[in-house]
Amino acid sequence: MTAVTNSAPQYLLGSLPRILIILHQHNSSSGKLGQMLRAKGFDLDIRRPRYGEPLPETMDDHAGAVIFGGPMSANDPDDFIKREIDWIGVPLAEKAPFLGLCLGAQMLAKHMGAAVTAHPQGCVEVGFYDLQSTDAGDRLTHWPQTVYQWHREGFELPADSQLLATSEMFENQAFSVGDTAYGIQFHSELTYAMACRWSVKGEERTHLPGAQQRPAHLSGWVRHDPAVRQWLDGFIDLWTAGDRRSCSRAA
Repeated sequence: MTAVTNSAPQYLLGSLPRILIILHQHNSSSGKLGQMLRAKGFDLDIRRPRYGEPLPETMDDHAGAVIFGGPMSANDPDDFIKREIDWIGVPLAEKAPFLGLCLGAQMLAKHMGAAVTAHPQGCVEVGFYDLQSTDAGDRLTHWPQTVYQWHREGFELPADSQLLATSEMFENQAFSVGDTAYGIQFHSELTYAMACRWSVKGEERTHLPGAQQRPAHLSGWVRHDPAVRQWLDGFIDLWTAGDRRSCSRAA
């Protein structure tokens, strides 16, 4: 029998390890990512700092943290945006698993001093677009070929990070910081219900330069989600196994 000593992080001492889920709207969802985390034995601690819910001072009670996307910009002056960007320093300093998706990836880049800007020709990625992995990305995992995007800003590659994937319109699509933090521009968490909702509520964005119309969003999900799901399943395991915090176990 294996016992965990008192020097272990607190998240190892509870009944289920918890993942901190940071969302930005009342109706936002962790989607397929949240479903898969639960299936793998994690509890979800969902918080919305935009509406006054606090962020933890340490990652002692959490096995990882994910900042999801939203309609706002990492450049917005809102206090909650600044708080989230600053807070990213907590998991980075503790070498706890951190994942930023879309806005969350841009926040990670901005925390590290990189710029978040619109496309120089005003183009957007809204719909399904091809993804190209780098040599570093190939060494990490087998990436999906086509992924779902919903953004009009991108990020520069931060210093001391490694580029993992690119696309034609917005070059920087995924990067890593050390072994525990990742920024990913695309939406691997997307469910079919989310694709339906986003393409209706955000219908005006499907008419912006470079965007795809709503039928391509729905048919694209049916065609491409199996490969994205397979990638996400393996990536979650890789990400959560990368915890670099000290943990003592005695047999």
